[in-house]
Amino acid sequence: MHIVGTAGHVDHGKSALVEALTGTHPDRWAEERERGMTLDLGFAHLRFDDGTEAGIVDVPGHERFLHNMLAGAAGMEILLLVVALDEGPMPQTYEHLQILAFLGVPRVIVVMTKCDLIPDADREAARSLVREALRGTIAEEAEEVVVSARTGEGIARLRERIHAALRALPPRAPDAPVYLPVDRVFALPGHGTILTGTLMQGRIATGETLALAPLGERVRVRSVQCFGEPRASVEGGARVAVNVPGIETSRVHRGAVLVSPEFSSHDRYAVRVRFLESERTRVRRRMQVRVHIGTAEILGTLVLDALPSNGETTAGGLLLLRAPTAAFPGVRFILRRVSPKALLGGGEIVGAGTIAERPSTAADPARESVLAVLRARGLDAVDAARVAFEANLREERAAEILQELAERGAILRIERPVAYLDGAAAELLLERVVAALEHVHAMEPWALGMTSLALSRVTDLAEQLLVRILAAWVLTGRLKRTSGYYALPSHEPRFTPEQQALFARLLAGDPAQPLVPVAFDDVAGAVKRAGVQGALKAFDTLLAQGKVVKVGDALYRAEQIARIRSAVESFFASHETMTPAQLRDLLGTSRKYAVPLLEWMDAQGITIRSGDVRMLRERAKSRTMS
Repeated sequence: MHIVGTAGHVDHGKSALVEALTGTHPDRWAEERERGMTLDLGFAHLRFDDGTEAGIVDVPGHERFLHNMLAGAAGMEILLLVVALDEGPMPQTYEHLQILAFLGVPRVIVVMTKCDLIPDADREAARSLVREALRGTIAEEAEEVVVSARTGEGIARLRERIHAALRALPPRAPDAPVYLPVDRVFALPGHGTILTGTLMQGRIATGETLALAPLGERVRVRSVQCFGEPRASVEGGARVAVNVPGIETSRVHRGAVLVSPEFSSHDRYAVRVRFLESERTRVRRRMQVRVHIGTAEILGTLVLDALPSNGETTAGGLLLLRAPTAAFPGVRFILRRVSPKALLGGGEIVGAGTIAERPSTAADPARESVLAVLRARGLDAVDAARVAFEANLREERAAEILQELAERGAILRIERPVAYLDGAAAELLLERVVAALEHVHAMEPWALGMTSLALSRVTDLAEQLLVRILAAWVLTGRLKRTSGYYALPSHEPRFTPEQQALFARLLAGDPAQPLVPVAFDDVAGAVKRAGVQGALKAFDTLLAQGKVVKVGDALYRAEQIARIRSAVESFFASHETMTPAQLRDLLGTSRKYAVPLLEWMDAQGITIRSGDVRMLRERAKSRTMS
């Protein structure tokens, strides 16, 4: 089996094309179908009468979901570049082509869609414009097929071209070690954890033992499926669903890799990179990057051996990742800037390694002195000036070394103010924080997590310092923070049936007056008296998640707030200003509720007060500017 992928601008008909080719609509989410826009990866099975088959990976076309597109782009062997004939190539068309050029996709077919929107007499001119626009890209010499997913025109010919291209592809190496980047994780009752992805190389068989990187845990393959069909084994190029019981889904995420046991994870890789010509002048010897490798997105630092010489866009170097991952020589990756997330280039893994493992004429005593200072201090954060003093170095040199060590992940940098901690001590602290959070999540699944004060008591570390350390881990995605509570990235609060029933009763309100709120003090008092386990923390979670909103002394359900905002927006469509009396009449409530609501909308930036009336803030702003 091989992988066929779509790419192209949003609204150019990628998902409709996949459905026309396979009979399967690739959009998995109801929201995607309602909006008519692909948000995440979609998959479909393409079969031919002679037994040739392929998996189709349909990727989002909107720039906001480029990270999802990148998770599906790795492993494509045939690219269906989808271009609407009535619009031609658009910005995401070119960005997708640049990405897939860096990933080395071997075959491209240009699919010109929506031909039914172009009169027959104008089609050749439109087709020529598309071809001209693709000059200088990997699709310049690609074959083309003009189709309409709506009428079916050209679909049979496109299937023929895909069939021929598939038969011409060489097989992937089944005897190579297993390498399966995970793009989806879920659980099936009675079966346990299911991992899905594109098997880049190797063979997976039922009953064998593999490893999950970067966790490093061994897992047993209970069963394997390919597009819903059970298989005794699957080989490289297949879209695979692997049942690996015994590991919780919360511990595995998109970006993990299912590999043969001989693989190990690294956070340092020797690489060969190529930059976009437009980015060449912005390249630095050492630069922060966002790395897309397999299905993972990892922050890191790219350290080049030397800047590309004049006219060159390629260079060798070392890629230092903030989180380890498994890879092998030849794996392609994409580089984007950290912010803004612009495409920077791409590259290829040459091998695993670290700066220390690279040839060096002599050890760096200055670097060892800095590390010794931090090791001796443990969790006592120090700034560059103090390190320089204790290491007997100039401050500029100490700061340079500290930056390098922090980018490599050997030490931890914290902010406000900038200071540094020993990396090993910080990792031990993180283990204690994670253990505490795991315990709280298990005992109180309805709670958002733990406050910095609670974690300070558990870790016996000053809260002021701990907050800065926690912020660093939140920034790198190792923890998350919601309304002052810290939690593991995988944690989502869950209410008990008793809690749900309590809140449903207390927040029900009066059906005859659907926009009248309930009194906050009444609900809070009833929650305290209810005797339902965890009710108070669950109530805090409701407030933090915005499922209930406190406005003055009243409490509104989120759906009430949504209806109120909709009514206000409709009112302002035909009125310049609004008085409290008008809002009262609009909602069928009273001044008691109307005035606090207006004040709340002012605070939310929806309205702005002008004397005794309100105006839409955006409207008032545009009027002031004009």
